[in-house]
Amino acid sequence: MLDALVIAPHPDDAELGMGGAILKMQAAGLQVGVLDLTSGEPTPHGTPELRQRETAAASKILGLQWRENLGLPNRSLEPTLENRAKLAAVFRQTRPKWLFAPFWVDAHPDHTAATKLVDDARFWSKLTKTDMPGEPFHPQRIYNYYCVHLKMTLQPAFVLDISAEWETKFASIKAYESQFITGRDGSFLEKLRDEASYWGKTIGTAYGEPFNCREPLGLGTLTGLV
Repeated sequence: MLDALVIAPHPDDAELGMGGAILKMQAAGLQVGVLDLTSGEPTPHGTPELRQRETAAASKILGLQWRENLGLPNRSLEPTLENRAKLAAVFRQTRPKWLFAPFWVDAHPDHTAATKLVDDARFWSKLTKTDMPGEPFHPQRIYNYYCVHLKMTLQPAFVLDISAEWETKFASIKAYESQFITGRDGSFLEKLRDEASYWGKTIGTAYGEPFNCREPLGLGTLTGLV
């Protein structure tokens, strides 16, 4: 039983897009899980075995208690009926109140396919008279994190203060050495810090993470606003 489930097209997308939010939710006592849809391989410097070790290391840094992989194909991820049923079954079994999916506009086909798949599986999760395992369940909200390969000016619905969580998030990203350190000059990690600093500046904090949502955001109180 999860409070929040982060759906990532590849291992490392959850850390890049919302590692700070994962840490913040867990610190608040919420049960948070990550579901990687694919292995993320092949990549120039990775292997399936190496990516598994890196994912385990990143998960340990974040303190995740629940992380699984749906085993769908990297580079050819599609929102098919079969994949929709597989993902809906996870929703029915883990019953998260909130889902987190990639932003719906991106240059990476796996990312846009993942978001479409989450939207469709959320609807299917509530169906009755089906052979999917678990009882019908409908997650309350889908929030969208940014991990985009498209050069665009973002207009998020809200920015989360992750100043206290930044260094741990950054360490979880660096755990994916084959992706962000091997064969790179270090500028990628510097840009990540710059981006987090920029989003923090927009809300008057040191570091921030932007999020979006297709549905209106409802507030029960204003005391959580920065």
